[in-house]
Amino acid sequence: MGERCAAAGGALARWRWLALPASIAALAAAPAGAAPLSFEARSLSGAQNNLAHPSWGEAGQPYARILPPRYADGAGAMEAGPNPRYVSNRVFNATGLDLFSERNVSQWGWVWGQFLDHTFGRAEPGREDASIPFAASDPLEGFENTLETIPAARDAVVPGTGTGAGNPRLQRNTVNSYIDGWALYGGSAERLEWMRTGPDDGNSSHAGATLLLSKKYLPLAGARGAAHPAPAMQTEGALAVKPQNAVVAGDVRANENADLTAVTTLFAREHNRIVAALPTSLSNEERFEIARRIVGAEQQYITYQEFLPAMGVTLSPYGGYDPNVDPQLSDEFATVGYRAHSMVNGEQHIEAPAAKYNSKIPALRELGLEVRPSPTHGSKVIVTISQGAAFFNPAVVPAVGLGPILEGLATEPGYKNDEQIDDALRSILFGIPRAGANPAFCYENPRQPECFSVVVDLGAIDIQRERDNGMPTYEQLREALGLAPQSTFTEVTGETTEAFPTNDPLVPASDAIDAPHILDFTSIANYFGEPLGTGSGGGTSSRKAKTSAPQRAVYATRRTTLAARLKAIYGSVSSLDPLVGMMSEPHLPGSELGELQSALWRKQFEALRDGDRFFYQHDPVLGELEARYGISYRHSLRELITLDAAVSAKKLPANVFLSPAPLAPTAARRR
Repeated sequence: MGERCAAAGGALARWRWLALPASIAALAAAPAGAAPLSFEARSLSGAQNNLAHPSWGEAGQPYARILPPRYADGAGAMEAGPNPRYVSNRVFNATGLDLFSERNVSQWGWVWGQFLDHTFGRAEPGREDASIPFAASDPLEGFENTLETIPAARDAVVPGTGTGAGNPRLQRNTVNSYIDGWALYGGSAERLEWMRTGPDDGNSSHAGATLLLSKKYLPLAGARGAAHPAPAMQTEGALAVKPQNAVVAGDVRANENADLTAVTTLFAREHNRIVAALPTSLSNEERFEIARRIVGAEQQYITYQEFLPAMGVTLSPYGGYDPNVDPQLSDEFATVGYRAHSMVNGEQHIEAPAAKYNSKIPALRELGLEVRPSPTHGSKVIVTISQGAAFFNPAVVPAVGLGPILEGLATEPGYKNDEQIDDALRSILFGIPRAGANPAFCYENPRQPECFSVVVDLGAIDIQRERDNGMPTYEQLREALGLAPQSTFTEVTGETTEAFPTNDPLVPASDAIDAPHILDFTSIANYFGEPLGTGSGGGTSSRKAKTSAPQRAVYATRRTTLAARLKAIYGSVSSLDPLVGMMSEPHLPGSELGELQSALWRKQFEALRDGDRFFYQHDPVLGELEARYGISYRHSLRELITLDAAVSAKKLPANVFLSPAPLAPTAARRR
């Protein structure tokens, strides 16, 4: 390994100062007396990153595999298993009480994680039906579903695969596998030309250096008029009815939720800020490619210096670019390891001066947001953005303002990375309240019968996607990553028993797994371990519990152990779906991840680093750009928010990935 890295370093040293052909170079004019700078630009598709293996990491390539696909017939038939919604109702069901991160990882944890996900991974959608049966008679079902199934479709098949047991079905990644700003720039010249200022005339040499914005926000699909149709964007929910209200960005999923739209907007502004700082003597193409190079490095820098450490992920020391490392995302990482949907907060709270929003209150409520007076500051209001209102609703970002949204993500902790998923994702994903219902009320109280009539369960769909993609079992995946085998469910969860309680009339022995009370919370505590109350989520999931730091639930126990429920559902650890097992593991010390998820992240993020010829720690062009123009990629996310979203640094924690903890236990404050 050391000799291979040394050889790679020598090859890179020869490449560093090689003047490349103009067709693949961005040529930066030099200051007086300095030699011209010539550097190779990243391809949009990821092709040619590895000169010996040009397709490694390229968009459109099959996902890599840690283990061979596991199908019932060896070719592509999905393995059988317990109904995913049945599992979700007994494992993922938070019953209205979401637990917050015990390490105070802020909402930036899940938002940045999704921004990365939309940078390096998206399976090609398919049309083959894989809908999940919905049992209204399930004793643990709390929602109505007039569709009678949960819609799901299998991922598209890589052509030529799935023909037999010796040629199993594979899936492909439609984006490239590099951390390079894909979410901002996309993967094709046609899409990028539409998004750049200047004419959209099919000649990229006429394009401007900056990205097209409207009043500093991402452009809507109609920004260039009917004569220049916008690139395709994914639209769901209310946005599917009015696709002209979608914003346009590099990745097709930029409208998925308001926070994702906001962080994409932040980096579009950052690109334009860098362009404005470059000499106007440079051509538009030169300034564009310099800004793109720096923005990609900023995304890498924040990921490896802030995001991964905040999540408690420790990588091996960086040894330089290794051309023998394939960075392609593994299907196991994309389908199992990088699923952390339990971290997604059901709502975000923004406290701001009342004068800022008084005139906007009707418009905000029309968007499904709630505005109410602050209980502690008479001159302020609290704007609540529920996740339901934020789904495919990009108008939320300019209405609330970019700065307040990004600041709010830093000051409130995210939910715990555990097995519990908020109902906004677990039951009403992309849902629209019934006609005549109050949207703000329904997103706050999704279980009310007058609110929703269709169930879309992201947790259940995640399980179905595992089976669609031929994932190994939990045991097999652990073994492949060198982890010790787990033979009992208590070893999986870290609990002391996998038996249901005896002599509990609310959990009858004859049908314990179907008893509605198995999910009751018997103890709930805050960040300091102080008790908050008990019950099935009623009082402690109140608005106060979500906005008052001492009242936030962080630790809890239920009437039945997770291990007992898993055993009743799966019978044996050997049958456990890998995602369910991974989500059920206790966190490693100092980490937001359990053992299996941590191993998957380490393996993939090391490959994304070591197999990228343009990784920021190995890219001499970045140093040369800083020396010539005084522009550095070394910006924390906090610094970018202050630079591009007009947020005072005093309003942000030193590390925006870690929200401020309560000052002291409430009992200590009373003394």
